[in-house]
Amino acid sequence: MADASYPDDLRYHDQHDWARLDGDDPAVFGITWYAQDSLGEVVFFDPPEVGTAVDKDSSYAEVESVKAVSEVIAPMSGEIVEVNDGLADAPEKINEDPYGEGWLVRVKLSSPGEADALLGAEEYRKLLES
Repeated sequence: MADASYPDDLRYHDQHDWARLDGDDPAVFGITWYAQDSLGEVVFFDPPEVGTAVDKDSSYAEVESVKAVSEVIAPMSGEIVEVNDGLADAPEKINEDPYGEGWLVRVKLSSPGEADALLGAEEYRKLLES
């Protein structure tokens, strides 16, 4: 398992998902350290298909752990342009490196302004404390 961390360069959704925004490139989505820790050992990632439209605050995938199956919530809206295929054979990467090799999807954003409604790292940490 990775150590608890919430990188400052990410934007966070209050449902424990993150988005990495890098200019005009597709955004990268994943689940936070808190989410993977709460789930426990991840054993399966059920991704959406490339080309699928996702809506902010809606479920777009499922992560299955030894404890439960959890929906993954989109922090922003757009179209799936890539799925992390490496998770099919190694879903534990979500636990080991949730912000690196454990990323879930890349998304071409349809409403980049939605980032303004997401939390910064400090705000997200405060949410977890409350």
